[in-house]
Amino acid sequence: MTTYTALPVPPTALKELRATDDAGHPTEPFTARGDGVPQDSIGAPLRCCLRAVRAGERVALVSYAPLRRWAAATGARPGAYDEQGPVFIHAEECEGPDGAAGRYPAVGAGSLRVLRRYNDRGQIIGGRYLEVPEDAPAAFDAALGEAFADPETALVHVRAVEYGCFHFEVRRP
Repeated sequence: MTTYTALPVPPTALKELRATDDAGHPTEPFTARGDGVPQDSIGAPLRCCLRAVRAGERVALVSYAPLRRWAAATGARPGAYDEQGPVFIHAEECEGPDGAAGRYPAVGAGSLRVLRRYNDRGQIIGGRYLEVPEDAPAAFDAALGEAFADPETALVHVRAVEYGCFHFEVRRP
């Protein structure tokens, strides 16, 4: 069986996002608090280290365009398929992915996800809805196996259905 790797937001992108997000807005860090001020964030997935936000951490909610950034690095031209969406990141540099978070972070049972497949030109070539069951790793392994069974699939983006948040990217093994 193939092992897939959930990729966080790359360090170069994080450095840029900590100043200005992909929608051109200045980043506005805040301290995660239990009362939801300035917004609910405790328990939300961090895309820099692939674990949940903890009370007292300095974080920021930014707009991120993962396909645009991948395309810039590879020469792909996603055109209208370029999307941006909200992600939480640490406001300052962190240690990166937390091995204790599991292979597929922020995927509790009952979570609703969409897996979008892209070819090497940056065009969307399909997608799949996934209601995450108790055995989340097995469900993601199966869904990603289906996605990469298509030789055209270069990468898969996993997003939340409810808010469109980008969760992680998986590239062809």
